[in-house]
Amino acid sequence: MSVISKDLRSFLALLEQEGQLVRVKEEVMPEPDIASAGRAAANFKNGPAVLFEKVRGYNTKVVTNVHGSWENHALMLGLPKDTPVKDQFAELNRRWDMFPVPPKVVSRDQAPCKENVITENINLFDVLSLYRINDQDAGFFISKAAVVTADHNDPGNFDKMNVGTYRIQVKDKDRVGIQALAFHDIAVHLEQAERQNKPLPIAITLGNNPLVTFMASTPIGYEQNEYEFVGALQNGEPLEIVQSDLYEHLYVPAGSEIVLEGYIEPRVREVEGPFGEFPGSYSGSRKQCVVKIERITHRTDPIFENLYLGIPWTEIDYLMALNTSVPLYKQLKRDFPEVVAVNAMYTHGIGVIISTKCRFGGYGKSVAFRLLSTPHGMPYSKVVIVVDEFVDPFNLEQVMWAITTRVKPDKDVSIIENCPGMPLDPSSVPAGMHSKLIIDATTPVAPEPNPRDVELLMPPAKTGYWEDRLKELWNKGGK
Repeated sequence: MSVISKDLRSFLALLEQEGQLVRVKEEVMPEPDIASAGRAAANFKNGPAVLFEKVRGYNTKVVTNVHGSWENHALMLGLPKDTPVKDQFAELNRRWDMFPVPPKVVSRDQAPCKENVITENINLFDVLSLYRINDQDAGFFISKAAVVTADHNDPGNFDKMNVGTYRIQVKDKDRVGIQALAFHDIAVHLEQAERQNKPLPIAITLGNNPLVTFMASTPIGYEQNEYEFVGALQNGEPLEIVQSDLYEHLYVPAGSEIVLEGYIEPRVREVEGPFGEFPGSYSGSRKQCVVKIERITHRTDPIFENLYLGIPWTEIDYLMALNTSVPLYKQLKRDFPEVVAVNAMYTHGIGVIISTKCRFGGYGKSVAFRLLSTPHGMPYSKVVIVVDEFVDPFNLEQVMWAITTRVKPDKDVSIIENCPGMPLDPSSVPAGMHSKLIIDATTPVAPEPNPRDVELLMPPAKTGYWEDRLKELWNKGGK
């Protein structure tokens, strides 16, 4: 296991060392070059991060596709870049149990994100190399921020401080729109503030430690602090954070490239969108809240990190794959200890595959019902496939084998109508409402009837030995 990177810059250096970073030194146009390169990198197997050193009309470097491959994902965890996905899941699950690891609060002069300060004549275009990610986006979107807010009624409660990822549309040189959907923690904070007609303090951090970005897009409990999870995922090493300049109850990652501080204007809504979203289609336009930026701090020669979103898979799919799967697994495992693994990698958990041992008839459906009652599964998950414990849910060939050999369509396929849905799912009509599909591809157990006994084929005795031996020979070029 290698050293885990503590900020974006050290991670980019690691990616370059491992052959997973491409530097573009010639000047590029912000459109369409940056987004096109993000899409192109996603089209490659094991695609690299892409760092643009010169963007016409701007002064800031841009990097994209930082999380955009399983190799990059493994390196983020300090693992060898060829670590299989299932092993990355297992390592994440192990580290998850280290929570909480309290962060280390550093002084302002120890925090690189405070090297430069802008308090007057704020202009986001001076600091960010902004561009449209997809052609029909309503404007310039920031797609990879870690947004910090706090419980308005209990601002000093560190556990209730939220670090989340929400799409942000630049409205003006010092104003941005932000999407705060009702089932996200930021919406709870916003509702509390607006009840009192008061602004909600906010810090928007860009170019973060890759594990901060990872946790900001992870569905965890309202009173579970993301920074304490980052420490756990850093294998027990605390994350360094620093107090916000404007708000003593907000803390930001000390190594962030750029920090925007301000407030959400109470009871103000402006049209936001459309935007090319993670399901691979444009969202509609909705009235969303607005943020006034009052202060910017940034590192010297900052790097603007953004991600491309398109038809999967793109960087966002790698970013949200295992950090959706592990929390759902933890929640299911607590109530159903027979659950072996959860694959929620598909479109942020709209599709989920669960492997479990079944204790009694109907157990597979019961596990699916529990998934659909979790905080994330309730609005997001739409298609749930349940397979036996010996089926690897990350191996789609095995999953298809289970579906084709275990499912009786008239018995094992269930549709539940009139359920919560993900508004950005283009098949959600009206937006936010959906039906759910459960496919039980497990082997029937008593008292469920199973009229045909089937004996599974087992691998030959020395299969494991020959897997290792052939891999060794292959790596040596057959010599």
